[in-house]
Amino acid sequence: MWKEFKEFAFKGNVLDMSIGVIIGGAFGKIVTSLVNDIIMPFFGFITAGTDFTSLKLVLSPAVLDAAGEVLKPEAAIMYGNFIQNIFDFFIVAFCIFFFVQQISKRRKKNEEPAPEPAPAGPTTEELLAEIRDLLKQQNN
Repeated sequence: MWKEFKEFAFKGNVLDMSIGVIIGGAFGKIVTSLVNDIIMPFFGFITAGTDFTSLKLVLSPAVLDAAGEVLKPEAAIMYGNFIQNIFDFFIVAFCIFFFVQQISKRRKKNEEPAPEPAPAGPTTEELLAEIRDLLKQQNN
């Protein structure tokens, strides 16, 4: 069983996939930082600091006692958080799309053009006819 596991775990595809997952996680952190630290403050400035995460539909308000402690928390649909996550998703997806597009363009520039196909030679019938003619000449 250990031998089978080693064969599986150390195949090239599994190692390549694990490296991809690790790099993808690190790249995800970079993109998340880009969104949270650079892009979202810009959009917050444009929308006058609107924070979608605070938008909610209260189904039942919180019940407080005389001291102000929460006896029963409010039940609310946090649709603003959902909107914020959708917005974040589109920004992350766009950033990844842009990054992959730029890498693809650079790869195409670096690729050597495919060699041109060799000119077509004579067909089998033409070669056989030529051999036949040469044999006739030798016999004469």
